[in-house]
Amino acid sequence: MSIRNILICTAQVPFTTGGGELLIDHLHHALEEAGYNAEVVALPFKWYPPAEIMRGTFAWRMLDLSEANGKPVDLIIGMKFPAYTVAHPNKVLWIMHQHRAAYNLFGTPFDDLSTYPEGPRVREFIRHCDRRFIPEAKRVFTIGGAVTERLRRYNEIESTPLYHPPPRAGQLRAGEWGDYVFYPSRLERQKRQELLIEAISLCRTPVRAIFAGSAANRRHYEDLIKEHKVEQRVELRGFVEEREMIELYAGALAVCFLPFDEDYGYVTLEAMLAARPVVTTMDAGGAREFVEHEATGFVVEPQPQQIASALDELYRDRRRAQKLGMRGQEKIHAMNLSWRHVVESLIMAADG
Repeated sequence: MSIRNILICTAQVPFTTGGGELLIDHLHHALEEAGYNAEVVALPFKWYPPAEIMRGTFAWRMLDLSEANGKPVDLIIGMKFPAYTVAHPNKVLWIMHQHRAAYNLFGTPFDDLSTYPEGPRVREFIRHCDRRFIPEAKRVFTIGGAVTERLRRYNEIESTPLYHPPPRAGQLRAGEWGDYVFYPSRLERQKRQELLIEAISLCRTPVRAIFAGSAANRRHYEDLIKEHKVEQRVELRGFVEEREMIELYAGALAVCFLPFDEDYGYVTLEAMLAARPVVTTMDAGGAREFVEHEATGFVVEPQPQQIASALDELYRDRRRAQKLGMRGQEKIHAMNLSWRHVVESLIMAADG
């Protein structure tokens, strides 16, 4: 069939912007650049109380997106729950993530679904919807191996990782080697910045840490810095402009990324494009896909002492840090990540 009009379907939490929103923007732009008439369709997503999750899913299922304003919709690209449950005869999924509280986060400190009396029932509803509606798609892609592995483990659904370049891919560069480890990300529990703050207090070298990212509870991190007596060695920059972000990547000794079971992790790829070694953890999810222990960085247990040891080793041996960073840069360049490949893969899946 001839594909012209494409709708990208996603769920949006109002007043929030992050990696998911950047991904949608870049996909939208890439489709238009390739000559397609593309639009983003987003419905607001509210996950509390859990009954709202069910209402949101029903809203997507009730939508008629077969045509709009007299124009046929030739293809739906579904991105994340519950948007990818939308009904359409020509639907391809590129799953950013499922509703993780029903899967890998359920019962962890990062989950709020299980704290509600109706949580287990809504969890089963979510899993039922995924089992029933994901297979409606002509093809199921994911943004990375961690998401593919979850689909297989929890839902017995096969999918294909379809990798894409991070937002700053064309701007990142290597600079002079500094004395700080850089952690760019929103400050929130699942990103586990607390581990790095404590690790700095355990380091035997004078390595510093710079955090760049907004925080809903900045006071919590300021208190931790005081508690561990690292006020002179840890800096919370908050939100920084793009030019400063590029400079911070370029001048770092290393980049730290310590999330719990991340979906993809732009930080990892951006660090490697800037030729910086990455320190991450065994349970970091998507971040581990790219970091090879002692080849492009360090993969350690999520323990402050192990993180501190890795940072001390990099600080003492700058030549090794440089070698690890260059290997990481070579690895990412060899992957030939491009939006053109993403668009071609999605269109071919719909045409097939």
